[in-house]
Amino acid sequence: MGIDIEAGGRVKSKARVTSSANPYIRLLCKLYKFLARRTDSKFNKVILKRLNMTRKNKPPLSLQKLAKLMEGKDGKIAVVVGPVTDDKRLYEVPKLSVCALRFTETARASILKAGGECLTFDKLAMRSPLGKGTVLLRGPVKARSAERHFGKAPGVPHSSTAPRVRAKGRKFEKARGKRSSRGYKV
Repeated sequence: MGIDIEAGGRVKSKARVTSSANPYIRLLCKLYKFLARRTDSKFNKVILKRLNMTRKNKPPLSLQKLAKLMEGKDGKIAVVVGPVTDDKRLYEVPKLSVCALRFTETARASILKAGGECLTFDKLAMRSPLGKGTVLLRGPVKARSAERHFGKAPGVPHSSTAPRVRAKGRKFEKARGKRSSRGYKV
């Protein structure tokens, strides 16, 4: 006797659990698992989900982008589940309250010099357990150099995918289909 399953089968929804051996990350997961369960705040559920993500899905966010996204949001705390990196192109760093998993030394120095503050997630949980007065931000997930090679096959019409080549010289995938002088250009 089998189980009566509707067509298409049943969907097993199992949340991803971090494989990190870092005890601090594991403690944060415990803390936010509790907060996600005991409060009806969507913010805590999202933080828990992001803490359990792979390293690829926790991309770094630069100070330049952070400052741009926090324009006109005075008094709010920027929350990034990932590292915050420094940007040498940003001369005047505004006063910011930032909560992140990690800060590079130079980024931390820049934020503190501007009179801002760098928070950790346990401090954020004490200050804003429901995520009130926060702005949740993410780094660019698709900015990895590997992403250039994903998508429609290179050489196919309307494809901007980079081919995997040894070098970028004239002799490497630069003939028919790549130049008008060599037959046609896609």
